Amino acid sequence: MTQRSHQSAPSHLVNTADFAARDEHIRCLSYGVMRKLAGLPQDLFAGYWRDVLGPLLARLPGVGYYVQHHFSQDHWAHLWPLPDGIRRMDVVLDGAVEVGFADIDGRNRYAEASPVLFGNLFHLFEHTVAYNLPQGSRTLVDREADGIPNGPDRLYRLHLHLNGGSGNGFRPWLSEWAQDLASAPAVQKLRLHLPEPYDNAHPAPPSPFVDNQVSDERKDIGVIEIGFAGALTAREFWESEAYRATVEEQRRHLRSVGAFLVTGIYTYVRDGVITTAGLRGSRTAELIERIGAVNQTQDEVTRRFVQDPNR
Repeated sequence: MTQRSHQSAPSHLVNTADFAARDEHIRCLSYGVMRKLAGLPQDLFAGYWRDVLGPLLARLPGVGYYVQHHFSQDHWAHLWPLPDGIRRMDVVLDGAVEVGFADIDGRNRYAEASPVLFGNLFHLFEHTVAYNLPQGSRTLVDREADGIPNGPDRLYRLHLHLNGGSGNGFRPWLSEWAQDLASAPAVQKLRLHLPEPYDNAHPAPPSPFVDNQVSDERKDIGVIEIGFAGALTAREFWESEAYRATVEEQRRHLRSVGAFLVTGIYTYVRDGVITTAGLRGSRTAELIERIGAVNQTQDEVTRRFVQDPNR
């Protein structure tokens, strides 16, 4: 059986339950970012990534978690307040991807099979970088009832790429700051990634004809995924005393920030189980969800999309 997405209530009606614990079993993770090939139409890029590369990666061995985050191409102004002295990170990105594994064995099996995927990336991306998180990431709060979203983002969600100049106190401070942000009632989702510093001498993923190099400010970063009920809620939060009290610490620890608005989230594998999007393609899964075709998610149908010599 596949996992199915469940439409949640409007953001202002969501209860206060916290589902953060469901991510704890993702033991190791890769957080990747990408920029589309120049001149490629946006709809062709998004469709190919969702419905061609997505199901291919979902079928590779060892994958326990796989989510695509598509970023807005048009909206990048005023996404996050930058205190005086902190500059905007000089990078254009079109999306991010999380690939998680239950253990190192799963990661190794994926790495062995992954050339079939990486050899295909040049059709779509001009730049891809994968940051390694051997101990995984931390979900500090998650009030989204749907653990396998597939479609337009129902939150006002940002990915913040944070550069602290590799200072010794940056990572401990960032962990504390993320916890402070997550404790605010306005924050519906906060996930913290603290990857190993990226090494240009050992580019990842090893994709032919695709740029895998990063600037100095992108080598040692932290990433915060943060979601609010809407843009107005986010701006009210930035005006709050609780947030303003952190501005001086931000000036002390941050050098640059890149903010990216998420337009859609697509889940292909969760808990080691392939979703309808992973099995059939993201847009097909959306159609099944919208029309309520529950028969399309039952085993007698889904097994016909899986090659199994025993059936």
